Amino acid sequence: MVKQRAAFQFGGREIPAGSRATVDLPVAQLYTHTPVNMPVHVIHGRRDGPVLLVCAAIHGDEIAGVEIIRRLLKLPALNRISGTLLAVPIVNVLGFVDRTRYLPDRRDLNRSFPGSERGSLAARIAYMFKNDILDRATHVVDLHTAAIHRANLPQVRANLADPGSAELARAFGVPVVINSPLIEGSLRHVADQKGVPVVTYESGEALRFDEPGIKAGGQGIVRVMRHLGMLSPSRAKKTTPREHFVADSSTWVRAEQDGIFRAAVGLGAHVRQGQVLGYISDPFGEREIAVEASIDGLVIGRVNLPLVHEGEALFHLARFERSTQVARHVEVFRERLEVEESALGEPPIV
Repeated sequence: MVKQRAAFQFGGREIPAGSRATVDLPVAQLYTHTPVNMPVHVIHGRRDGPVLLVCAAIHGDEIAGVEIIRRLLKLPALNRISGTLLAVPIVNVLGFVDRTRYLPDRRDLNRSFPGSERGSLAARIAYMFKNDILDRATHVVDLHTAAIHRANLPQVRANLADPGSAELARAFGVPVVINSPLIEGSLRHVADQKGVPVVTYESGEALRFDEPGIKAGGQGIVRVMRHLGMLSPSRAKKTTPREHFVADSSTWVRAEQDGIFRAAVGLGAHVRQGQVLGYISDPFGEREIAVEASIDGLVIGRVNLPLVHEGEALFHLARFERSTQVARHVEVFRERLEVEESALGEPPIV
């Protein structure tokens, strides 16, 4: 007789093996005495396995990850998972409601970990998230977008010196991987300190849905779950393995004057040092300068707002040994996204 797996104890609830539940964790209270909760969806499989935490909207205006998690939770295969999935679509609930990156105290939640039980609002939420949710996880996928008025190419950021995080980055299956330093106070930093493998997926723009990035993110999480043995291997015909390329450094190209910005290259473009990336001019075109690439690299981020100030970041360039080859793989990756059926079975957002 097969021994029944123990129930998952979470937030004062008991989730039996082979079931799922949404648990509301108290976060704060509004001036109106209205309670604010952080909803966590728990899927507890019948078979033993990892505890994967997938979270989004630590920055409240980075909403694409919310849609990725919504699609993920509709996947029928999750009814047969091994291990446990903790899905938190909206970590920064207060920022999400106000459509802002920050909390009401103007602090950045992703610079507030591990937090403090008696600190600022940000510190208290970080403390609760770390102790009640993160401490239960064996692996983490943290979903982000670029900041407001900027867009990111689909990319995974990880501390590749950690073998577990490097494995997750490889399994996610997007072409661009950034060997990114750990920022003190971030979720990735505190998870790494605990020895928990963690990757950050970045794609798209704050307060916007980007269908290719959402699709790539959902498929990446499914590949991670298959890699961890939480889902059965794909029954689809085997295809060429998805190559990934690691950038060990990146740099921002900034505006040298105020003005109206016109971009000449897009995300995923391979650029050469000195190549013109765009132009900044005054409204009459009397004073115009070219924006040039400072290095050979790949455009992994760019500003979308045409109105810029001197010193503002315009293009994010990543250095690769073979930037031309990376650009070709990014293009193939985009084409695959267009023709492949979504692993999450959703019609595209248009």
